[in-house]
Amino acid sequence: MSTSLDHLSTSDVIDEFGDAAQSCDLQLRDFGGKTRFRGTIVTFRSPADNVILKTIVTEPGEGRVIIVDAGGSLRGAMLGDNMAEVAGANGWSGLIINGVVRDSVALGRLPIGVKAVGTNPRRSLKNGDGERDIDVAFGGVVFRTGDHLVADEDGVVVVAATNN
Repeated sequence: MSTSLDHLSTSDVIDEFGDAAQSCDLQLRDFGGKTRFRGTIVTFRSPADNVILKTIVTEPGEGRVIIVDAGGSLRGAMLGDNMAEVAGANGWSGLIINGVVRDSVALGRLPIGVKAVGTNPRRSLKNGDGERDIDVAFGGVVFRTGDHLVADEDGVVVVAATNN
């Protein structure tokens, strides 16, 4: 990520970049042990299946952030404590999930950022369905692999790689 965003809060990013910064309108809750995180975006979309996501978290994260678009589904958790622990150990900065998580108490003890719509103890499907590195949109933001994200207690802001 560019050093121009390294120490900025979400409010500072909006003030500095103006209309070039997108602010997510979806009111996400913090579940991870870190409420402030940032990084280059990697996207994943699946309405109810986390098999591909389970593979993504095993890759070197290099401080990146995974955007998971589950279409806002509350049916089954896309992330639990085991996957989040693997993601953190592999250097991922955090995950933004348009869907639900489980193991919320354990997630809060892990040194990784996790923002999601809510919780459900039910597991996701395990069919291997989903798409990676495609544009996904929710909360009034288009998330693209390679763009830059800043998240804190006030929300989630994205700046296109070309604007940074």
